[in-house]
Amino acid sequence: MSWRATVLTLFPEMFPGPLGHSLAGKALRDGRWELEPLDIRRFATDRHRTVDDTPFGGGAGMVMRPDVVDAACAAALVRGAERPLVCLTPRGRLLDQALVRDFAAAPGLILLCGRYEGVDQRVVEARDMLEVSIGDYVLSGGEPAALVLLDACVRLLPGVMGAAASAEEESHGASGLLEYPHYTRPAEWQGRAVPQVLLSGHHAEVARWRREESERITRERRPDLWARHERNAAAVAGIAGNPAAA
Repeated sequence: MSWRATVLTLFPEMFPGPLGHSLAGKALRDGRWELEPLDIRRFATDRHRTVDDTPFGGGAGMVMRPDVVDAACAAALVRGAERPLVCLTPRGRLLDQALVRDFAAAPGLILLCGRYEGVDQRVVEARDMLEVSIGDYVLSGGEPAALVLLDACVRLLPGVMGAAASAEEESHGASGLLEYPHYTRPAEWQGRAVPQVLLSGHHAEVARWRREESERITRERRPDLWARHERNAAAVAGIAGNPAAA
């Protein structure tokens, strides 16, 4: 059974979008995953197909109605195996590679793309949705976030990427560090030379250089990731020094 993604959206024409190209697009055509955009307006009950209303308590903007969203969720949940139901929102848990790996290991995902000022909180809680954010900024809707999340998941599915080792070495891979710099031909370009160690053919030295560069870049650019990396390393060292704690 292929990995299945259902996207609840007011703009189904935005899908597959970029997911129809490159690795994700080939995997979609090969049947390694399935994508089903589901138009939330189909579940509105009035003749105007209304999906939103004014917020209680006042304020600017509109809020997506819980009854309409709930009906869309119910339709998605009956289609295939049980899948996590994710609401894409700026206030959600920050998406990271660990969460992506969990999603990719599931049978698939149901993604709710919010619009306007967001979704009525009651349906989020009633459906026990996982609220997820792709970053500390605000988009006009959840659709671009859904594209990002799906791309991150699909590339981890079996058979999608050519080399499994490539995924492990990338930024936010198994080490939790940012990736080292890359170079290719020509060996000198505009007076800039490739680091000599990469031309040496000495695999152990190349590996050491790459590790040191990953550590340096992570320390400089993402001190939060570096601090987490150090905590993890200390925890592993503690377990190794005290086998009884393992």
